[in-house]
Amino acid sequence: MNIKLIVGLGNPGQEYQDTRHNAGFWFLDELAWQYKATFKNEKKFFGEIARISLPHQDLWLLKPETFMNLSGKAVAALAQFYKIQVDEILVVHDELDIDCGRIRFKQGGGNGGHNGLKDIQAKLGSANFYRLRLGIGHPGDKNLVTSFVLNKPTANERQLLDNAIVHARQAINLILDGNKEETIRFLHSYTA
Repeated sequence: MNIKLIVGLGNPGQEYQDTRHNAGFWFLDELAWQYKATFKNEKKFFGEIARISLPHQDLWLLKPETFMNLSGKAVAALAQFYKIQVDEILVVHDELDIDCGRIRFKQGGGNGGHNGLKDIQAKLGSANFYRLRLGIGHPGDKNLVTSFVLNKPTANERQLLDNAIVHARQAINLILDGNKEETIRFLHSYTA
């Protein structure tokens, strides 16, 4: 595991800023704050990017500005330009199938109907990237999913998510050191 690109998924614009679907953006904002990195809009990568200079390499942060369904366009553009392999990418996203405030980490797998993941898999031609899954819970009815992810969490849910994001940020050194088992143990044992 040698992560060179961390992608946070979300939708651009003020109206989506505080919605559950933007949990990936929230994580990247927290990470940029930790490393004192600044995002700048980069048209050729269809998103906002920040670069963090680490001792052994550069780490890129990407917030696609393409809307969720077209996230792969931005990810593929940056990955191809910097010759970043699929298994060197970590995608951070909201996850309906995990309770609010829980965190899961894995490599590969399906997309669970998540349109951002679906598009990234299609554009990269592979699902073998890493995922940091931030649980937002499920509304209980699949017909309510779209409005659920595009609405703001309750104050209590937002607090659970913010706490989970801070905890996940604390795992970043384990992730960057390539310590997959320790990362999973640290993140999966977290309870909100």
